[in-house]
Amino acid sequence: MTMNLIGASICDEELIVQGEARDIQLPNTEHVSQISVDVGGSLAKVVYFSRIPGTKGGRLNFRKFETEKIDECIAFISRLLEESRASRPGHEFVIKATGGGAHLYYERLRDTLKVNIQREDEMECLITGLNFLITEIPFEVFTYSETDPMCFEETPEDPFPYMLVNIGSGVSILKVTSATTFERISGTSLGGGTLWGLLSLLTGAKTFDEMLEASQEGDNRNVDMLVGDIYGSDYSKVGLKSTTIASSMGKVFKKNVDKRQFKPEDISRSLLYMVSNNIGQIAYLNAKAHGLSKIYFGGCFIRGHPITMNTLSYAINFWSKGAIKALFLRHEGYLGAVGAFMKHRSSRRNSRSFTLSEQLAQKLADPDMADLEVTLAQDTLDVVADEESD
Repeated sequence: MTMNLIGASICDEELIVQGEARDIQLPNTEHVSQISVDVGGSLAKVVYFSRIPGTKGGRLNFRKFETEKIDECIAFISRLLEESRASRPGHEFVIKATGGGAHLYYERLRDTLKVNIQREDEMECLITGLNFLITEIPFEVFTYSETDPMCFEETPEDPFPYMLVNIGSGVSILKVTSATTFERISGTSLGGGTLWGLLSLLTGAKTFDEMLEASQEGDNRNVDMLVGDIYGSDYSKVGLKSTTIASSMGKVFKKNVDKRQFKPEDISRSLLYMVSNNIGQIAYLNAKAHGLSKIYFGGCFIRGHPITMNTLSYAINFWSKGAIKALFLRHEGYLGAVGAFMKHRSSRRNSRSFTLSEQLAQKLADPDMADLEVTLAQDTLDVVADEESD
C-alpha cells in the first residue's frame, strides 16, 4: 500500500519525550506496518508508523537511543513488533536497517527480533530521506539566524542540485544532482563524536544533551583567544571584528594559569564553536568548488540547537557573502532512518507518493499514453502486490 501523503503535517502538540523530533501526521494513510532503524556510531534512530485511534489516519514516529545501549533500542523495536503481531497475526514483518551498525549489529538484530533484517546503503538512505522531507512535508525546511530564528522555506519545484552536510559522529558531504544521482565529495572526522569525546574528557557532562545545555550557559571568551585579545580592537583591514575567535581554546595554554579556573560551561561553548566553525568552513569551500548554492545540514549533531545552527549559518553567509544558503530540517537526525523506511514498498518506484485515483487521473490526462488499458491493468496489479507485501 502506497502512503497517501495528502494533508501530511508535523504534529504541533508538546513532545512526550524531551529532545525527540516531532511526529509527522498522515491523516489519510490507514496502515503501514514497517519499521526502520539507522544505527550510527553514536546514536541509533528508529522510525515507525502508528494508527491514530478514532481516525483513519496515523503518524510517523521518531525515537533515538545511544548506540552503546543498542540493547535498549532492540528491546524497543521488539515491543513494537509484539504490538504489530497482535493486530496482524501471521504477517511477515521486515526491518529495514541502515548505517554502519546495520552491519555491526546485524546478527544481534536478526537473532533477537527474529524477523528478516534487510540492510540498505547508508548514503542512498540519507538522500532518499532528505528528498522525501524536502518535497513532501510542509514546514520542514528552514533558515536560521539570531534576528530571524526560524524562517520556513517554500516547497521547491525542483530541489536539485544541492549539497548535504550530514553531521553524525563524523561528517559526510554529498553533492546531489537528482533523486537518484549523488556523490560523496568530502567529509571530516571532526564531527559530533569529536565534540562528545572531548567534552566527556574535559567536563562532567554524561550525555550529549547535557553538554549542549551547558554550552548555552557558557562564555567562550573566557577560554578562546579573540582578535581583540591580540590587537586590542577590530582588525578592520581584513574584516575581522574584535570578537572573532583567533584561536579556539587559545587562552588555556598561558603560563601560570590555574587550569581549574576554566568552567565546564565555557569549555563546552568553546568546543561547540570550534567544531561548528570547522564544519561550516569545509561546507562552504565544497559548495563553492562545486558551484552549489544550497546546503542542507543534517545529522543528530544539530538537534535544533540555536548556537549550532547560528554558527553554521553565520559561517556560510560570511564566507559566501550571502551567495550560499544554509538550510536546516526539523527531522535533521532521521534522514537515514526515513530513507530506509521509504524503501519498504512502492515508494522506491516513485519519488512522490499518490493514491491510485491520483495516479490514474494523471495517466488519463496524458495525451501521449499509448495503451491506457494495459497501464491500468498493471497499476491494479501493482496496488494488489503492494497491499500483500505490506
